[in-house]
Amino acid sequence: MFRSRTPDMITQEHTAWVTACELVRAAARQAARRAAPARKGRRAGQPVHPREISFTAARRAAITTTRSGTATASLPGALAAAARDAVLHDLSRRRVVIDRDRHRDHKTKARQPFPAAGREITTRTAPPVITICGPLAA
Repeated sequence: MFRSRTPDMITQEHTAWVTACELVRAAARQAARRAAPARKGRRAGQPVHPREISFTAARRAAITTTRSGTATASLPGALAAAARDAVLHDLSRRRVVIDRDRHRDHKTKARQPFPAAGREITTRTAPPVITICGPLAA
């Protein structure tokens, strides 16, 4: 018989998801701390920001190390440290471009059926005429 998920199970899954995402972000922060600054480009010589490390690459690295067994506590300390250093070194090279100058003028998707008003057209403002309960204009 099919049993629906209880709220406790949903809460546990949500907590596990948040924890996993934070662990992946922590790995990206660790890789950013260990990464060498860029040699050329806009961010040359500046420390690597954690946003520059690809979240997808960090997530895949976490999944790979978990599946391969290199992230277990049963490994000798030196072997676990070497595996961690290798993963973080590879991860620090997987960077994404941040702040890609997305603030541009809006472009129209289709040409408008009427021409745009130029600067030579003047705006005329007429005085308002309000008639309340008056005779109808003939």
